[in-house]
Amino acid sequence: MEKIAVIGCGTMGHSIALSAAWAGYDVKMQGIDHADIDRGLENIQVKLQVLMQNGLIDEVAAQLIKDRIETTTSIEELAEGSTFIIEAVPENIELKKTIFKQLDSLCSVDVILASNTSALSPTEIASGTNHPERTVITHFWHPAHLIPLVEVVRGNKTSDLTIKRSLELMIKMNKKPIEVKKEAPGFVGNRLQFALLREAQHILEEGIASKEDIDAAVVYSIGRRLPVTGPILSADMGGLDVYKDISNYLYSHLSTTQEATPSMSELVNENKLGNKTGEGYYKWDASFSEEVNNAREKELIRYLKQDMGIEF
Repeated sequence: MEKIAVIGCGTMGHSIALSAAWAGYDVKMQGIDHADIDRGLENIQVKLQVLMQNGLIDEVAAQLIKDRIETTTSIEELAEGSTFIIEAVPENIELKKTIFKQLDSLCSVDVILASNTSALSPTEIASGTNHPERTVITHFWHPAHLIPLVEVVRGNKTSDLTIKRSLELMIKMNKKPIEVKKEAPGFVGNRLQFALLREAQHILEEGIASKEDIDAAVVYSIGRRLPVTGPILSADMGGLDVYKDISNYLYSHLSTTQEATPSMSELVNENKLGNKTGEGYYKWDASFSEEVNNAREKELIRYLKQDMGIEF
């Protein structure tokens, strides 16, 4: 088994560590300081409680998961004995390059160095290392312990062996990895997500529908279908002749904006950032925030139970 280590215990780091421990791996989790680690462990406990409440694990399993997670504030200690290190620090390219250069000097050449970045270049992250062939992106989606997708992204010098070991580990962690064969901004998932968001913003700006009805159009149509058939398979099912004709008619009417829409930019300038500030496109009071977050978590758990073959 790979000996997994996670750098960072914030939003993504603690959830990735939980995923690894849940899959039966001993994992080291590194934080900036003891207060940072305590927050990470508290967040893991909250998530374990939810998993128990939903019948995904019992108390014995929860304790085993906690016991598998070792913590440290030292990158040197984290690197010792690890064979697969996942970096999950803020999306700052210089910070990531510094960490990877340090890891490159600490670790033997057969240790995989992976980044959880959602958009940054694996080639650039590895640019200061002597062994860029062992650098790869393993992009977990938030929340990492509930979302199966992990994008395994190849840099210009990433070796086939690195990709193979990364895909194998993600499968053993009960994830659904995809291989991104060459790096591209946004990889695959975010390119698709932001293409939809761009058109949603365009529809709102044009006054075609309200924000509530735009969201409802996704939730109650393609949102219901996409868990079974992605966009390319859906086109095959619907008939490529039909989709070709619609494409030829519709594409010229879709948004091609190269930057965020005025409505989003205005909200950001007013510090109306959504859930974290209490207002964005929607008003996020405590009850609305709890309702939406709980509903999303409940639905993700329902799908996870389905993946695991657990009866509802």
